[in-house]
Amino acid sequence: QVQLQESGPGLVTPLETLSLTCTVSGVTVTSGSHYWTWARQSPGKELEWIGSIRSTGHPYYNPSLEFRTTIDRNLDKNQVILRLKSVTPEDTAVYYCGRTATWGTSGADWGPGTEVTVSS
Repeated sequence: QVQLQESGPGLVTPLETLSLTCTVSGVTVTSGSHYWTWARQSPGKELEWIGSIRSTGHPYYNPSLEFRTTIDRNLDKNQVILRLKSVTPEDTAVYYCGRTATWGTSGADWGPGTEVTVSS
């Protein structure tokens, strides 16, 4: 059974780069046809897809965030990493890592999430 755990700084200064790590256990991030997905939910808003990376390593990004987003993997540690550049207070949200069957948020096995606040 897959388990996912998000980690990262709870507070980020505006215009900095947010880096979050998703540690995966129970399955390797290169196995099968899985996608490893990042999503976020801001207060009062719906879950927003940020991007996904396929088990082959090919990334897919939300067009509205594409130019600020990088999703990569640390294969030695079986981790999926999200980097979001030039953050603003609008990036304040709970960020989730999940395993999906394709890019997007449908049918995901999610981690518990990690709260991120962007503030000076």
